[in-house]
Amino acid sequence: MKKVIIIFVSACFIGCSAVRFVGNPITVVSNNSKSNDLFSDELKEQWSLLDIKKDSVPGMSVIRAKNELISDQKSNTVTVAIIDSGVDIEHPYLSSHIWINEDEIPNNKIDDDKNGYVDDIHGWNFLGDSNKENMEYVRLLKKSNPKDSMYNVYNDEILKVVNQTNQTIMRIEELSKLLSVSDSIVSLITGKDNYTLEDLDEIQTAPENEQVLMAIDFIKEAKTRNWNAEGFESAINYYKSRLEYHVNVDFDGRKVVGDDPDDINDIDYGDSNVIGLDKDDARHGTHVSGIVVSIADNVKIMPIRCVPDGDEYDKDVALAIRYAVDNGADIINFSFGKSYSPHPDWVNSAMEYASENDVLIVNAAGNDAKDIDSDSHKSYPSDNNSGVEFIDNLITVGASTFNYTENQIANFSNYGVKNVDVFAPGFQVYSSIPNGEFAYLNGTSMASPNAAGVAAVLRSYYPKLSASTIKKIIINSGVMMHHSINKPRTEDVIGPKAISKSGKTVNLYNALLLASLTKNGK
Repeated sequence: MKKVIIIFVSACFIGCSAVRFVGNPITVVSNNSKSNDLFSDELKEQWSLLDIKKDSVPGMSVIRAKNELISDQKSNTVTVAIIDSGVDIEHPYLSSHIWINEDEIPNNKIDDDKNGYVDDIHGWNFLGDSNKENMEYVRLLKKSNPKDSMYNVYNDEILKVVNQTNQTIMRIEELSKLLSVSDSIVSLITGKDNYTLEDLDEIQTAPENEQVLMAIDFIKEAKTRNWNAEGFESAINYYKSRLEYHVNVDFDGRKVVGDDPDDINDIDYGDSNVIGLDKDDARHGTHVSGIVVSIADNVKIMPIRCVPDGDEYDKDVALAIRYAVDNGADIINFSFGKSYSPHPDWVNSAMEYASENDVLIVNAAGNDAKDIDSDSHKSYPSDNNSGVEFIDNLITVGASTFNYTENQIANFSNYGVKNVDVFAPGFQVYSSIPNGEFAYLNGTSMASPNAAGVAAVLRSYYPKLSASTIKKIIINSGVMMHHSINKPRTEDVIGPKAISKSGKTVNLYNALLLASLTKNGK
């Protein structure tokens, strides 16, 4: 134990502070994690909050930290800006946690606080009535001359995505038909429309009845993977929408906004509707917000809508960051990203502005199962500019699962020993969605707010800690991942330190122990 504490100490310049917690940091443990089929619904809903030692689940030890370390401690309110697709601020789980601009009078059509945004009571909507958008490489192609060197690169990207999307639609349609046929066979044999896995196991059939055996096997797999007709239909609609909007060169999603997205000084656009025209379009941002609230009790969510269904604009992101900083955000969550950035200098300058004002940024690594250290798989935004980490207030987070095994990293998560700092729960994460509902979602988009929630707790109980120190604490206090990791969507098995800077997953219990020893906010 002494060695572990010494490692913690050397990482963040330890000294004495007003509140010093006593506890043993969680370190590498043997493989005793629960498998998915051992989860109760309640346990699965909160797996990201659980503890590897007490619950046998590699969550972030949030419940344990609250019970054992901070239950009797006073906290300060922390504001987390959610730069996203919009937030359902009327959701019962979120409504009491929504940031209010006290200097603005609602609905009087006057910029009372003179911050440049009229009636921004709860945040700002840089998309106005827009929602669907092109991918960035489509927008770049439309601006390019066919003789330009990058024109064919953009065009090839479009053709590749169109081909892959059409193939995916065909595959899902095949699975949907197979599910329908298999369901009919099993329903006929069992005499039940709603049958269980136990019912399937009890079916007696001759080995030569291949069609029945195939139907049973497929239904078992479908139940294991949570496949259903509604899910297939939703997936098909998503991919068709991708063809109609994301990679359609004839579509212009920005026209309704009315600004020039290539003019950073053209800032008179958008509105104060942080939900958007349709609550369902705020699903992503609502889920992200709920994750933060599930971890940090004394938190306010500042919704900033600038991420469409497609790629976000650099201008919107840059202005959203500055809005968050100027209006008092302590932490900004980025659950978005893209492969091309026509104006990275605008975003980089805004992130530097956040750094100068001691605002922490938590950034999703992306869901392409790629090494984002590679020049061929760049991800924006990034704190890496031409190989140099130009700010110290940004954490990039990959997605982990509830398996403390070789499969601890989600098979979709990006990774990189230079550009991914740490991992956090991003698989089957349960949180709020619009209209008072809840759902499981996957993605580094879920991992990022899990880390942001931990950061919010740290800033709530240790307000003197700087953004850069919070970053160091989160990285250095994490729990080392399984000793061998399956590299996403490859046959390679590697060590945890070959997958990110730290090789660790975020852990609130450890982070609070380390924070309690940190001196003078440094």
